[in-house]
Amino acid sequence: MRRTWRWFGPQDRVSVDDMLQASVEGVVSALHHVPTGTVWSSEEISKRQAEIGRKTDGSPSGLAWEVVESLPVSEDIKKQSGDWRAHIETYKESLANLAAAGISTVCYNFMPVLDWTRTDLAWRLPTGGTCMRFDYADFAAFDIHILKRDGARDDFPSGIADEADARFAAMSQERKTQLATNVVFGLPGAAEHMTLDQVKTHLGEYSDVTPERLRAHLIDFLSEVVPVAEKLEIRMCCHPDDPPFGLLGLPRVMSTEADYRTVLEAVPSLSNGITLCSGSLGARPDNDLPGMMERLGDRVHFLHLRNVKRETDAMRGSFHEAEHLGGDTDMVALIAAVLAEESKRRAAGRADQSIPFRPDHGQDIMDDLGRRAQPGYPAIGRMKGLAELRGIVTALSHDRFGAARTDRS
Repeated sequence: MRRTWRWFGPQDRVSVDDMLQASVEGVVSALHHVPTGTVWSSEEISKRQAEIGRKTDGSPSGLAWEVVESLPVSEDIKKQSGDWRAHIETYKESLANLAAAGISTVCYNFMPVLDWTRTDLAWRLPTGGTCMRFDYADFAAFDIHILKRDGARDDFPSGIADEADARFAAMSQERKTQLATNVVFGLPGAAEHMTLDQVKTHLGEYSDVTPERLRAHLIDFLSEVVPVAEKLEIRMCCHPDDPPFGLLGLPRVMSTEADYRTVLEAVPSLSNGITLCSGSLGARPDNDLPGMMERLGDRVHFLHLRNVKRETDAMRGSFHEAEHLGGDTDMVALIAAVLAEESKRRAAGRADQSIPFRPDHGQDIMDDLGRRAQPGYPAIGRMKGLAELRGIVTALSHDRFGAARTDRS
């Protein structure tokens, strides 16, 4: 298992130097400043590689850009409207430029309108640290009373809708503003930041897009780009929906093992793969993460190892980002399944024998609390998570007598 770390570019409050001190082996990054639907040029790719390749004092870092997260899929492609055909061609060109630069793993997602969604970006924990949280009643309050989406109330159980009414009535104007900001929060340096009116406009454009239609559009997209990825020896890997259930009346098509299996079987190429995010998928009680890794592992090209604590047994409910070993996913069992898959790959002579993983969505602790880094991406919280994950890998890679096993990473 190859240790990687997400880096948002020079504006990231966590530096390349910090990554080195956290014992990172490779870097996950993207060109967030390039508008969606635009080609990632060789020049911009080379610039990011150079930024990763040097420390703050200008000396070589020894690190390289190994995984793209994410090469975004435009809304036009998802809806098959507007410039969607042209955007597919620019996507192929971006893949070619990445391959020419030596980058072979590309993560993307197919979530309409919004990427990951949280109601709190710095929820206070009993320890004094903070984490991201999705509160279902607060989200309902946003949808029903702040966004005022038509038919929103009917999308929630009556008890949640009633709780949302009470929550909204008690909210200060500051909290209302913060809640709206949190829900539509974007990545630092992203080219697009949506207002509530823009969100409403985008939602209206999806009014006739059913889950079946969105899934068909995803398969159409992959049918176009995967043959190109194959020739370029690029491994594409789709990130799951986050959270893995419907929001804002939008369709979700990558939330369960069955969702993934349908898409993998429709485009049966090794270049059509999975970003297995244990946090996103773990927010649903019916997702078996170790089992998914065992059954679909040959198509897993990238791992997001994080943990969430579900606050209810409901299929749609509140959850928060837990410590990496403290949530509802059995991280030891999941990593054991990853190591077993790597062993199979070595026996088969596959080039991708070591699966890149990154510690995802750490809690803000200690000096993180004053650093104000990207929510979910603190320095110390992620380093703590990486240390815990490395401990599991090391323990599972040795037999009960302490001798290193030769068939595991």
